Amino acid sequence: MVDAARAVCIVVVVLWHWTLSVTQRTADGTLVMPNPVHTVPGSWLATWILQVMPLFFVVGGYANLAAWERARATGTSGVRFVGDRLRRLLWPTAAWAAVWLAGEMIAAALPGPHRWMWQWFPGYLMPLWFVGVYGVLIALVPLTAALHVRAGPTVLAALVALLAGGTVLTRGDGLDAAAWPTAALVWLFCHQLGYCWRSADLGGRPLPVRAAIAAAGLAGLLVLTLCAGFPRSMVATVGAAESNLFPTNAAIAALAVFQLGLLVLAAPAARRLLGRPAVWKPVVAVNAIAMTVFVWHMTAYLVVVWVYEWSGHTLIDEPTTAWWAQRWLWLVGPLAVLVVLVAVFGRVESAARRSLR
Repeated sequence: MVDAARAVCIVVVVLWHWTLSVTQRTADGTLVMPNPVHTVPGSWLATWILQVMPLFFVVGGYANLAAWERARATGTSGVRFVGDRLRRLLWPTAAWAAVWLAGEMIAAALPGPHRWMWQWFPGYLMPLWFVGVYGVLIALVPLTAALHVRAGPTVLAALVALLAGGTVLTRGDGLDAAAWPTAALVWLFCHQLGYCWRSADLGGRPLPVRAAIAAAGLAGLLVLTLCAGFPRSMVATVGAAESNLFPTNAAIAALAVFQLGLLVLAAPAARRLLGRPAVWKPVVAVNAIAMTVFVWHMTAYLVVVWVYEWSGHTLIDEPTTAWWAQRWLWLVGPLAVLVVLVAVFGRVESAARRSLR
């Protein structure tokens, strides 16, 4: 179930970036990737399902606690555990960064003006924030897992109280400096929520309990978005004064609870479905290359953008009928390139996994 949720999260992130980005050039040639949520009435509601980064951190918490419990049972030290988990995260990222830094150095050495990647396509660096935040949470697992064992749900309650305090300071008192510490607490809350999922076996609880989790998350979202002024969309939206994600706020924490509730509601049916080899094998395949897919999927997308432009086409800058009609191209094209990239660089992730055995 956890592996399937992780695989689905990766696939949703990739498909969102590829097919639901109105990628266009600004006047100075910069590539930007706004989404069409502002043009489709009610589409903000879809982001309550498709903005899966909170769920990804919840799943990560479950998986990291399971790995920590195995490590403790075999006498593995905390330092060794953290090093092993970080290796799986950082080796694929390092391979990706090395290739692009080498390309940047070569381009900078050529005659003529040079614009660095972060100047002309800042969206390309989107994977880095996730790697950084998730890496810190992995490093904290020995501490956060120990707190969970001692206090359990009390840790979640304390985090909720801190989030509430940070929200009041940020939105009520206008203290902008409190926004980023609050954002860090949100991701810690999501990760800790995964601990509770595993320890309490939430997927195996009676239906009313599982439904109550989803209802609590939904209630939190409704209060925050309808009464407290938080944006309804869980992704950045063109023309919006603020975003729930940057800096991350309490709405994302409520979304994590809601999405976990939906996941545990679906758990019995999902277990039966995953018992079929035809369903389980793709889940295993995606998880084996998850980090490779994550760090390289924007490269695959950029290659198709270049080919599209070099062939004489102009990127459509509005979600018109023609834009929607092209969605198949922005799925098939990047997918073909990603298959090649995974074939080359997936070996790095495989090597990282083998080194742990």
